[in-house]
Amino acid sequence: MSATPRALPLARLGYWYATAVGFVWGTIWSTGRVERHDGLWVFRGMPKWTFGRGGSCVGACYLTAHNAGPAVLRHERVHVEQWRRYGLALPLLYALAGRDPLQNRFEIEAGLRDGGYVRGPVPRTAPPAAPAAR
Repeated sequence: MSATPRALPLARLGYWYATAVGFVWGTIWSTGRVERHDGLWVFRGMPKWTFGRGGSCVGACYLTAHNAGPAVLRHERVHVEQWRRYGLALPLLYALAGRDPLQNRFEIEAGLRDGGYVRGPVPRTAPPAAPAAR
């Protein structure tokens, strides 16, 4: 059983600020449905230039054109928890983790399959450790 990581100091404030920014951005540009799913605001119908990849999570807001299936929303809810944990440090930490989602620890934690980055078995980044000799 793993313990939930503690949030960085002031992370909650950053999370709420990011959520406000995401909500305003989504309200301005969304031309589709706006729904709430388990604490995640989903803004559909966003122009493609207003978000990255298939969609972007900003605080508790998910911005996308149409990529909002159940698996993707499960993936994005993990990103919401990452925003809660790291606050406004998340964009910098995410950038430092790299653009390759298969190597980015935040995408790996959120689930590569749910995020649509892989099909079938999730690739391992390192071979399994050999059993210790007795």
